[in-house]
Amino acid sequence: MLYGQHCNTLFRHHLQGGETVPPQIIVITGPTASGKTWLAVELAKKFNGEVVSADSMQIYRRMDIGTAKPTAEEMEGIPHHMIDVADPEENFSVARYVDMAAGCVDGVLSRGRLPILAGGTGLYIDSLLSGRTFAAFEQASPLRGELEKRYVQEGGETLLRELAQADPDTATRLHPNDGKRIVRALEIFLTTGKTITQHNKETRAVPPRYSALTLNLDFQRREDMWERIDRRVDRMMQAGLAEEVRALLQSGVPEKCTAMQAIGYKEMAAALQGDGDIAVAAAQVKLRSRQYAKRQRTWFRRNQEARPLLWGPEPNFADVLQRSTAYLEENGI
Repeated sequence: MLYGQHCNTLFRHHLQGGETVPPQIIVITGPTASGKTWLAVELAKKFNGEVVSADSMQIYRRMDIGTAKPTAEEMEGIPHHMIDVADPEENFSVARYVDMAAGCVDGVLSRGRLPILAGGTGLYIDSLLSGRTFAAFEQASPLRGELEKRYVQEGGETLLRELAQADPDTATRLHPNDGKRIVRALEIFLTTGKTITQHNKETRAVPPRYSALTLNLDFQRREDMWERIDRRVDRMMQAGLAEEVRALLQSGVPEKCTAMQAIGYKEMAAALQGDGDIAVAAAQVKLRSRQYAKRQRTWFRRNQEARPLLWGPEPNFADVLQRSTAYLEENGI
């Protein structure tokens, strides 16, 4: 049964006693190169769905090859959201992602279709599902600039003592050298009148925004994952990753901006701006990608409710699709 045939409203019915059931969505997680985009598209075709990306780098325009952004052919006509929504020069926060992605998911629900959240940025996924809110503040606000200046001039101990008067719980957890968090905590208090401790406590009390059925793609052996990653990087190089990075730099994108710190872009930019050894840079990209995949696996394996789908040495796409489909249908999708 198509999802839209039995869920054509934005919110589910109420449980007995008046408790609201969060809207149901599908989440596909897993390390880099594990096939998340492919599975999202296949399930979207089966269950009348649309894909919402949860990738912190696919949000940037003109960064296609190094982010493994799905092509039009790979999308197979399935609508994809949260791709190409920012310029590389912009700083893109978790709070901004949650705000925009929630609008996309709710829009999919309002059309009676199934939202499929797919990506490898665990913080984005967890924050969106939880309904977590973030203290409002402007990027590069005058207040933050003033606090950062004071931190340099007066030192961390002075600002930490000031923070302790307003938020002793947070102050006791911070070191005077942790300027970023000290400034952030003071900024929140001075902007909202609430301590970051109070804000976090209120956030944890918020009920989940969405109910998620999670599929976690992974590998039985890490050697198979490494091989998949290496092949992906080789394809990126053949597709023109170095040329893509060169074009970004020539267009004026700063080498030190957040977007250019992404794996693949940072290494290539350093090579292009330095000795130009692209082959060495490609090897570094493979190494950094493996290290990142290890961190992703650790993050996603914390979710004991996720259904694991493990690839062997030779990926069996038909089997993974059959098992994921059966799992979703068993759970009412």
